[in-house]
Parts: sequence; C-alpha cells; structure tokens
Amino acid sequence: MGRGLLEIGCTVVTSYPGTPASEILRTAARLAVEEGLHVHAEWSVNEKVAFETALANSYAGRRSAVIMKQVGLNVAADPLMSAAYTGVKGGFLLVSADDPGPHSSQTEQDSRCYAMMAKIPVLDPSAPFEARDMLERACELSEKYEIPVMLRPTTRVCHARQDLEPRPFPRSPGDPLFEKDPARWAATPKFRLQLHRELNEKLDRVAGEPALYPRRVPPPGGLPAEGNPPPDAVVASGVVAAYVTELLSDLGLWERVAFYSTPMPYPLSPDFRQEILSGHERVLVLEETDPVIELQLRNGEKVHGRMTGAVPRAGELLPEVVEDSIRSFLKLEPAIRPRPSQAGGRRPTLCAGCPHRAAFFALKKVFSKGIYPGDIGCYTLGLNLGAVDTVLCMGASISQAAGFYHAYRGKGESMPPIAATIGDSTFFHSGIPALLNAVTQGARFALVVMYNSTTAMTGHQPTPAAGRTLSGETVPAVSIPELVRACGVSFVEESDPYDLKAFTDVLKRARRHVKDPAGGVAVVVAKRPCLMDRSRIQPGDRYVVQVNERCEGCGFCVRHFECPALIFHGEDHPIAIDGELCSGCGVCVHVCPHGALDALVRTA
Repeated sequence: MGRGLLEIGCTVVTSYPGTPASEILRTAARLAVEEGLHVHAEWSVNEKVAFETALANSYAGRRSAVIMKQVGLNVAADPLMSAAYTGVKGGFLLVSADDPGPHSSQTEQDSRCYAMMAKIPVLDPSAPFEARDMLERACELSEKYEIPVMLRPTTRVCHARQDLEPRPFPRSPGDPLFEKDPARWAATPKFRLQLHRELNEKLDRVAGEPALYPRRVPPPGGLPAEGNPPPDAVVASGVVAAYVTELLSDLGLWERVAFYSTPMPYPLSPDFRQEILSGHERVLVLEETDPVIELQLRNGEKVHGRMTGAVPRAGELLPEVVEDSIRSFLKLEPAIRPRPSQAGGRRPTLCAGCPHRAAFFALKKVFSKGIYPGDIGCYTLGLNLGAVDTVLCMGASISQAAGFYHAYRGKGESMPPIAATIGDSTFFHSGIPALLNAVTQGARFALVVMYNSTTAMTGHQPTPAAGRTLSGETVPAVSIPELVRACGVSFVEESDPYDLKAFTDVLKRARRHVKDPAGGVAVVVAKRPCLMDRSRIQPGDRYVVQVNERCEGCGFCVRHFECPALIFHGEDHPIAIDGELCSGCGVCVHVCPHGALDALVRTA
C-alpha cells in the first residue's frame, strides 16, 4: 500500500505508528527518497495532527493520505467528523487498519462504524492486490464527490505478501492551489447545516457508483446460465470474502449458494438491498468486526449474521470460523478437525536487558503497595512484574494517576503511593495535556517517563526528541525534561535505570517531593536506549553474569525481575544464565537478595 500511495500521486503522507499499519508509511517514505519524488512523509506526533496536516494538502488540491490503526482513529475522530462536512479538493484517503482479534490492540473496533457515523464511503480490500487497486478508485471517488474516503485493510491484509507488477510514479503533481471559501473551509454552524445536507446528497450518489457495486462472484467455471438463483446467498467483504471464495470451492458449494463480494460495505446501494432480498430466501452476512452490512440490509427474517447469532459476535473470522458459520447456515455436518494442543505458550515479556524492567523493579521497591497506572507501549508488560495496574488508552496513565489521587485525597497516612509510567513517544502523543491538567488541578503522584529514545513497539520510528525526521533531515530535538518543566513540574530528574542504586535514590527523592507540603507531581525520566534499536550505541560496560555458590534456588530473581535469560530449575536448584539471551546489562546482580550473581566486564 505504501508504494500504491505514491503510484497514485499522493504528495503528503502522514501517520502515527501502530500495528498493523506501521509498515505503510515506512515503505512510502523509503521509496520516495529512493525515487527522488517530491513527497512529504512524516511520523506525526499523534493521529489527530497527522489527519489535519494531510487534509490541508488536500485543501490545496493535492492528493493526500493519512494512515493509522483503528484505535488511532479515536484520536482523529474530531477532524474526521468535520472534514466530512467541509469536504476536500485533492483526493484524500484515510487508511485505517483494523485489528480483528485483536492481536495488538486494546479494542477490535470496526473503523467502518466511524465511516457510517461520519457519512463517508469506506472500501474493504480482501488482499494486497485489491488494496493497491482500491487506492486509485478511492482517490477518484474522493475527487469526484469532494469527500474523504476511508480504506480499511485488516491485519491479515496488512501482513500478507503478494507479488505485484510495479507501476510508474507520477513525476509532476501540479502546483498547489488553495481557493479561499470561508463559508466552506471555516463554516460556522449556520453553514454547517447546508454542508450536512450536501453530504447526505453526496452519499446517496456514492452508493450508486457502478464500479463499487457488490458483485456476484462466479465459480471457477463461470456463472450458470440464466435460471432461478439458489435460495441461499452469502454476502462478505474484506479478507473474509477471500476465505469464502476458497471454502466454497473446497466444500463444493458453488451451486448451493450465490456469493456476493462487497468492495464498499458503506454506503450500500439500496438497489443491491432490494436485489438480494427479493432474489433469495436467506442471506448470510460474513464481515469483520461489526454488523455494518447486516444493519444496512436490515431484514430480521431473511438476513443472518452477527446480530442473529449465526456468526460469532466478537473475535476474528478465521477460515475455520467462516467454515463453521457456512456449514451451520446451510445445515451441513460440522467440520471434523484435529484437536489443538492444550499446552500453554509462554506469556509475552520484556526483552532480556530491557531498561524498563530495571525501572519497574525499582519503582515497585520504592512505591511498595502503591497504585500503578500504566500506558500503551511495550512497557505495558510491566503487568508481569506487578508494576502496572491499569491500561486504558494513550496518555491515560497520567490522567488516571491524577484521578486516583483525587479519589484518595484526604486519607492521610492510609493513602497509597501513586506511581504512573508512560513511554516517551506516548508522552508526546497525548501525555502533555494530561500532565498540564494534573499539575493545575493540584494532583500529587510520581510519573516515570520510560525514555528509550524511540517508538519501540511499532518498529523504532523517531520521536520528537530524536532531532531528525523520517527522511533523515535534522530538526530541533525536543527535550522531555524541559517540556515537563514547562508544564509546571518543579521536580524533574533524569537517571539511567541500569544504575539501579542511583535510579532507586532518584525515585526515593521523587516520593518525598510528592509527600512534601510544598511539593506536587514528581517526574523521573528513565533514560536508556532500547536494546533492539540498532541505530543507537549502548552506553556503559557489558558483563558476563555468573551464578555463584550462594544461589539457593529461591526464584526471587525470576519472579520479581522476570528476565528471559534467567532460567529457573525449581526450588533448591541454582538458576542458570542463558548466554544466548543475556544482553550483559548486569542489573540482575543487584536484584538477587543473596548476592548469588557475579558480573565480570566483557572484554570483547
């Protein structure tokens, strides 16, 4: 999709990283540099900013795209709703990658529901080739009706591979031209009503677009000669439509059902609704994740899907789930499959040597029996260490820390300590307003900013502190400590969590500041580069860790530090060090209460 955006002539492409959408902008940016294209590609500070930046380029008559995952669309919902009213000039594509399952998200929400609420068309690709083909179609639709268009690939489409013939890149995008029209671009409520009426009319016309009309998929041998259609029909969109195509062939069901693929699930053509409801006795709707098509068909007797229980109401529609739904719908025998292994897998954990692990260990020690609001990022895995109690959404750790303070305020000595954690990228994304609010509302808690100098969980995209853009251009680096001080915080200290004693001392000072009558919010910046970021040199020595005779096999280091390189062989047996996993950070030496671990400086 990244290449496809350049092939259709997008000149501004923006995003905030989030799986499964992260690779799209990265690909587009790399190709733009390699091909010498006049394209601005940026990792924006959050999805709202990304949306608004790309939208202005569209106002100037140029093709634009903004990319995010489904949870990021919550952040961009404000400009989305308004942009549907004002409309666009140059083609404007909103790529919202959904995560049914979910595999790496707080929710498995369906972006198509946002499209319905905003009243913009949404296209649902079933495979990489279709996603690329839909980009041109979506852009033409956007320019024809001057409306934002959503493209909604899911995890299985975003993470699929397919060989495609490259297409040429346009070299002359044309000059930008912003035509001033305050009644449209700066519309007051009086004009918004008229814009809403015009939006409804646009949507009615979009629904009738022949190229996006649901089509009956022919079986391998082609559609049968004219005659009575099968009484049963299946309607599907997205990657589920690809599953249905394969299953109908595998099960030999092409003559039993008529299958309709729906490239544009919203708005659905009223003619199609009439056609399918009058031409078939029963209709099974297979779609991820919410009943968007099903709601538009809205016929309680004929239409079966998530709303009727014919399809599971939550979870990814894997091929097995689709097969079970089709078999049940057609009253066929259940599928016979081998039973999966009952063995449980190992839970996710922070990487060996991750500086966050050391920070969490010290945090729990200093703020014992506290409340630990957490945030979105790889540091969410502080859950395993008992150092994260809540995870809601980006930036919520700070707001919730303030909320817990106000809940316990006035409890005196019985008030539990409150220590929140947030990553550096997440802090830039949405932590700043929360911190400003906490300070100005008199909250008291400690905040640890897990500053690993990158957006680690989604592929090491640069943050505003990096001092460089996606294309490598040098720009001013934003200092987190200075930014925190500008928010009104008086206690701001930076420390390396690998130096566990010094870091613990900083946390102790932070706790005293929180409790001091003249104190308030205390911020500790736990600064250490991510071990997985190969672009950064790791400061300090590397160690070879050895187990000595004092090890009692108590398992304290494994339970409370949970480094994957520490191997527990059971009580009364000494632990072992996995040399292949050990990063040589040496922090575990300070964790063991018995002094059973020794660290030797690695010489080569």
